[in-house]
Amino acid sequence: MEVGTTTKNLTTRLPILKPGDYDLWLMRIEQYFLMIDYSLWEVIKNQNKVLKRTVGTVKQEYKPTTVEEKQDRRNEMKARATLLMALPNKDQLKFHSSQDAKLLIEAIEKRYEGNKESKKV
Repeated sequence: MEVGTTTKNLTTRLPILKPGDYDLWLMRIEQYFLMIDYSLWEVIKNQNKVLKRTVGTVKQEYKPTTVEEKQDRRNEMKARATLLMALPNKDQLKFHSSQDAKLLIEAIEKRYEGNKESKKV
């Protein structure tokens, strides 16, 4: 190690969603993603680029070939997996079938946030 350099061991715990604390969890998970890797939060908010080609009249998915496409796919998988790990164990199977991270966060929001009318009561 060079003289004058310091190392920081940045350890953070993944915030686990508790029923009834969705708003607080959303704030914490956003901060977690921003601290770990900003591009993962961008994937969740803006949806990842879909790798599809039009063949005739049908759109077909294809495997990533360029470095950018591979990185996009890797970010999508990492964001989705991290969101699944932030769920309670009993709910992970319910959301496992989501295709991408944006759909997953929308499904979590729909399940845990509730509607505005019930919150007022």
